Amino acid sequence: MLDLVCSWLLIAFVSSVAIVTLIFYLVGRRARSARLEGHGGVMLGRGLMESTYLLFRPAEKVLLALRVTPNMITTFSLLPALLSAVALGYGHFGVGAMLATLSAFSDMLDGILARHLKLTSDVGELFDAAADRYVEFFLLAGLVFYFRDTPVMLILVLAAIQGSFMVSYATAKAESLGVPPPRGAMRRAERAVYLIHGCAFVPVAGLAWPSVTGNSILHLSREIPIEVAVLVVATVTNVSAVRRFFRIAASLRARSA
Repeated sequence: MLDLVCSWLLIAFVSSVAIVTLIFYLVGRRARSARLEGHGGVMLGRGLMESTYLLFRPAEKVLLALRVTPNMITTFSLLPALLSAVALGYGHFGVGAMLATLSAFSDMLDGILARHLKLTSDVGELFDAAADRYVEFFLLAGLVFYFRDTPVMLILVLAAIQGSFMVSYATAKAESLGVPPPRGAMRRAERAVYLIHGCAFVPVAGLAWPSVTGNSILHLSREIPIEVAVLVVATVTNVSAVRRFFRIAASLRARSA
C-alpha cells in the first residue's frame, strides 16, 4: 500500500509540473535559471526542468531561513539515495522512487543555494560531482540487486551503468583536454527522470499485472515500466557516449590542424 501511495504522490507532482509547463508555454514565458544552461533536449525538455525549479522556490526560502548550507544538502542527498537502493533491491519501487526523488531534489537545491549565497567554489563543485556519481550508482545498484535472477535485465542495467558513467566521463575528459564538452542526450538529470519515473509506475502497473521473472527482455508484468526505462537509458546513454567521443576526437584533430 505504501508503494502505491508514493507512486500516486509522484504522479500527482509530475502532473503539476506538466500543468505549470503548459501555462508557461501558453503565456510565452522563457526559461531563466542559469543552472539549467546547456540542459534540456529531446529526451527531457528545458521547460519541464524550469517548471520544477519554480515549484521549489518556497523550499529554497525555508532552507535559507534555517541557514542550511549547500554542502549540508549535498551530504544529505546521499542518505535517501542509499535508502532508495535498499528499497528498490527488495522490490519496493514506489518507496524507492520517492526516496530517489528526494535525493534528486536535494541535489537541485544545493546548486540553487550555492548561487544564491555566492558560495560556489571548485572544492564545492568537486564534492557535488562526487556525490552525484554515488547517488546515481545507488539507484542503479538497487536495480542490479532486484534483477539479479533475470539475466537479460541484469545485463541491461549493467549497460545503463556503463553508458551513464561514460557520458559523464566524456564531458570530464573533454574539459581536461581543453576542448568544448559535446552536448548530447541522456545527461544525468535525464537519466534520473527516466529511471525514477519507471520505478514510480511499477506499483501502478501492479494493479493490472503481477510480478513475473524470467529470461525475456520485457515481461507483461508490473516491472514493465522500469524495464522499458532501463532499456531506453541503456541504449541512449551508450549511443550518446560513443557520439560524444567522436566529437571530442574531431575537436582535437581540428585543434591540431
